[in-house]
Amino acid sequence: MTDQPEPAAHYRRSRRRPARPRVRPISYRQACAYISAHHQQLERPQGHTFSLGLTNHAGNLIGVAMVGRPDARHHDDGLTAEVTRLVTDGPRNAYSVLLAAAWRVARRMGYQRMITYTRTDRPAADLRAAGWKVVVEAPSAPGWNRLGRRRAARSTGDGTRSHWQVTTEDWRTRTEAADRVPRRAREGRGLR
Repeated sequence: MTDQPEPAAHYRRSRRRPARPRVRPISYRQACAYISAHHQQLERPQGHTFSLGLTNHAGNLIGVAMVGRPDARHHDDGLTAEVTRLVTDGPRNAYSVLLAAAWRVARRMGYQRMITYTRTDRPAADLRAAGWKVVVEAPSAPGWNRLGRRRAARSTGDGTRSHWQVTTEDWRTRTEAADRVPRRAREGRGLR
């Protein structure tokens, strides 16, 4: 007899989980090409601050998040970023992974708030899973064209929209302090 261990009669196969999708930065051109190929309703945005891509274990792009300045002027305060496009080809949890990664990158860049809009007829579980909250449900708008400013029609649909946001603690304390200040003082008129 030897002191050598005997080889196992059978080896138990390990149940390895498939490789997790990876988030990586991508260029504006790559993001626009993916959006054109996988999203029929919206056209590519005018620009972006950064774009993130989600790749599978083979390195193929399976989702894109584009983040830029807010479309609405009253949200464009220098501390707010907007998720302008979020497109995937259907993998599970891809939306929430991209939203969480976009918020991490934006916080590191110094943003204190991130917003996005969704149609109310679309499911929003991915936004809730990433920590986003509904701010307001906006009624459908007749379009972008106004008497004072003529605009070309956009294909955003006429449905009711939900305005979502996620914020840092600094943003929340700043807005709570602003809410405590009387309206006249905020507008710079002061009491006489």
